[in-house]
Amino acid sequence: MATKIFVNLPVKDLKGSVEFFSKLGYKFNPQFTDETAACMIVSEDIYVMLLTRAKFKEFTPKTIADAAKSTEVLVALSCESRDQVNDIVGKALSAGGTTYVKSKDYGFMYQHGFQDLEGHIWELIYMEPSAVNER
Repeated sequence: MATKIFVNLPVKDLKGSVEFFSKLGYKFNPQFTDETAACMIVSEDIYVMLLTRAKFKEFTPKTIADAAKSTEVLVALSCESRDQVNDIVGKALSAGGTTYVKSKDYGFMYQHGFQDLEGHIWELIYMEPSAVNER
């Protein structure tokens, strides 16, 4: 079985976050979604758990970072093309998100991103397949 990753992010407005990411085309697993958490499906092996701050606090003794004021994590996702990167950023902006930097073109890699409604940073990258060394 492949290793799965569950990124847990605290949110102040769970319903608003679900609506935002739904506008970007993401689906949610109802089995792991309730009034305190929503399981966003990124891919077959990647999930983002959007957790109310109270629910998130159950998993850590530390202070929860306010993503609008500090960066606790950079979520980076690969895309299949430059157009897909731009499409997702465009959807995020239309849904109320913001950009934090201009797109960057490194020749072999294209990068752009957005901040969601809570301030979490999402980086999207497309890398030319010929630039990746398979090992």
